[in-house]
Amino acid sequence: MNYEQYAAKLKIIADPKRMKIIDLLSCGEMCACNILTYFDFTQPTLSHHMKVLEQAGFVTVTKKGKWNHYSLNQETLTEFMKEFNQLFSSKDDCICRNKPTNKK
Repeated sequence: MNYEQYAAKLKIIADPKRMKIIDLLSCGEMCACNILTYFDFTQPTLSHHMKVLEQAGFVTVTKKGKWNHYSLNQETLTEFMKEFNQLFSSKDDCICRNKPTNKK
């Protein structure tokens, strides 16, 4: 596991507004116009949050007419959750089973 990359993804979803967006998208694909109704901020602010989530691989975007439609990227989320579970469970390839090398 790359701890730096994983921590960066955790920071992205730790934002309460992005958490809410992910929760909304867990119900299925949504148009940006519909997502926006759940928030008290502007469309450019929503676009920023969605771009951050998209760049991290958490959501995918499809253009339909003048609106973007967003959905969760299940492949990325499955891998993300697998890594999350690894942090809290013992396994054969656990980091504690690998002896550190003394670097001087």
